[in-house]
Amino acid sequence: MASERVSAELRRLVAARAQGYCEYCYSPEDFATESFTIEHIKPRVAGGETVLDNLAWSCVGCNSYKQARMQAIDPETGQLEPLFHPRISAWSEHFAWSDDSTLILGKTACGRATIQALRMNRSGIVNLRRLLVMGGLHPPQALEGIE
Repeated sequence: MASERVSAELRRLVAARAQGYCEYCYSPEDFATESFTIEHIKPRVAGGETVLDNLAWSCVGCNSYKQARMQAIDPETGQLEPLFHPRISAWSEHFAWSDDSTLILGKTACGRATIQALRMNRSGIVNLRRLLVMGGLHPPQALEGIE
């Protein structure tokens, strides 16, 4: 198991690639109440390495709910599904915004399982999205490098 810490340079690269957004729920870092963090997509306890292709920029909420998970139950089918992998799949392949842009909707089993496991529609973030929509700051446009 890798135990190395994330270097300052690697942290900078991951943050820059994410363009100021959580790579899971697309929350904007500029409006977060807590600092964003580096998330190991394949957890270190499962052999995940501390390398650029295995790291994501994550809000504290998504990171806290994901923990060391790589799979979750799709609430529609009851089947175990892999969680969204931001280095392999495009966000828009698995997720869409509701008509009012406050909720993330799952387009695939992976998307639905990820939304539920990471609680991507938790009340605080939905309220933030509502305010950002009113201010014309949400939803984010397709994010180059993330999409």
